Amino acid sequence: MTVSPELRTLPPIPSAASATSAPSVLAGAPRPGSPELLRSVFRRHAAGVAVVTAYGDGRPVGFTATSLNSVAAEPPLISFGVGTGSSSWPVLAGAEHIGVHILGDHQGDLAATFARSGADRFAAPTRWSHGPEGVPVLDGVLAWLVCRVVARVPAGDHRIVIAEAVAGDPDGAGRPLLYHQGRFNALRD
Repeated sequence: MTVSPELRTLPPIPSAASATSAPSVLAGAPRPGSPELLRSVFRRHAAGVAVVTAYGDGRPVGFTATSLNSVAAEPPLISFGVGTGSSSWPVLAGAEHIGVHILGDHQGDLAATFARSGADRFAAPTRWSHGPEGVPVLDGVLAWLVCRVVARVPAGDHRIVIAEAVAGDPDGAGRPLLYHQGRFNALRD
């Protein structure tokens, strides 16, 4: 095999000493960890917007979530965080099934309704119906899942809920709604 002259000589690898003496790229002095620091950092993180719903105590509940994650494909697991002080928590704490709704960029008002404390989230103009397992399913969303709750993990003043998808519909039309810098936004090309 013939090796070209360019490949015979590799550039030198920097030593550990030269790597540690490199100039810092930090923009400012690090701040100590705090709720304010966490909020400030995550305002810069664009996140998809979902609404999580459940049914219990004879009523539907729901809240806007930006902490939704796909956890595993096999089995199909998702997770989200919910505050234990939220009005939805008492029902979610005992719900066997929950709904997860991916909102479109035309649904900023719906996201705001489900984020507002004290709002009647399921009153008009919100359109919904009972879906699989009796879970409230919102109309007109980009996609939705009904999931069986498999774990509620304590995390400070929140719980991380892990749930397995049992039914859903990925075929809504439109583009996703995003949350960034404390506002709902549309995805731009």
